[in-house]
Amino acid sequence: MMTNKILLALAASACASLTPITAAAQAAAYPERELNMYVNYGAGGNTDVAARGLARGMEAILNKTVVVQNRAGAQGTLGVSQLAKQKADGYTFGIVTYSTISITPHLMKVDYTADSFDFIAGVGRFKYGVAVRADSPYKTLDDLVKASKAGKGIFFGAPSAPNNIAMYELGRKTGGKFEQVSYKSGAETVSALLGGQVDVIVQNPSDIVPHVNAGKMRMLASASPMRWTELPDIPTMKEQGYDVEVDSWLGLAFPKGVDKGMRDKLEQVAAQALKSPETSKVFVLGGMEPVAVSGAQYRTMLIEGREFMGQAIKAANIPTNQ
Repeated sequence: MMTNKILLALAASACASLTPITAAAQAAAYPERELNMYVNYGAGGNTDVAARGLARGMEAILNKTVVVQNRAGAQGTLGVSQLAKQKADGYTFGIVTYSTISITPHLMKVDYTADSFDFIAGVGRFKYGVAVRADSPYKTLDDLVKASKAGKGIFFGAPSAPNNIAMYELGRKTGGKFEQVSYKSGAETVSALLGGQVDVIVQNPSDIVPHVNAGKMRMLASASPMRWTELPDIPTMKEQGYDVEVDSWLGLAFPKGVDKGMRDKLEQVAAQALKSPETSKVFVLGGMEPVAVSGAQYRTMLIEGREFMGQAIKAANIPTNQ
């Protein structure tokens, strides 16, 4: 009887010792087949272009195909919602942007939260700038603020938050009047400015830099926390004495419940892919800074951002669809 107990104990001990080895082996072998990447915006946009560039970089490291699937709709929340419902087997991950966690849930109902995901990494930082037509009477940000306090105020074009937050916050903190004219895309917003339908826009480098270089626009300020590498002589709004900045990120996530070893591996792969000159170039051309942060850091940024953006949206009296 004692012999049987000893044998059972030895067997249990052997199984227990094999468990971490097996898990480690599985993580090392992962992925064993192609991966699916959900992109929550349509083909051809900045998010899609960056995601596809990152997917190619990850493929080169993993030696496995990464199939990009565009799941656009509902201001980027459709693809994120669908990602949250996928099987947590480590073979489906996707783009989860700052706006879909920290901004849009304040403006419309969504069926997910940050807790619906296991975050892999933050991979890129969007940039925003304040621009006017080259023939605009507003030569500086001070000129724009002064004009916003006189007459009908200033009409600005923007597709959505966080772009519009910059102007609303500027108005709130200076007492100026800034009225938004909404557009469906950055391209429409740019056309509106060049066509004289609005006075100013807040957009990304890909929407502004080519027109500045062509002599059609003038950039007054970076609305981001940092200056743009593309136009380094243009100071931020804060540097010009206005306590306003907007920030937004691009990140990767699994549906909740994926093995930690798999998460850690893709985090490392994403960071490595961003170091590739080819991947980095794609991000820069799309108006983003390729920046790698851990999944844990990205989650914290999103949660803190949700609190901050909620306060900013409320202060700006932006209408919601809640």
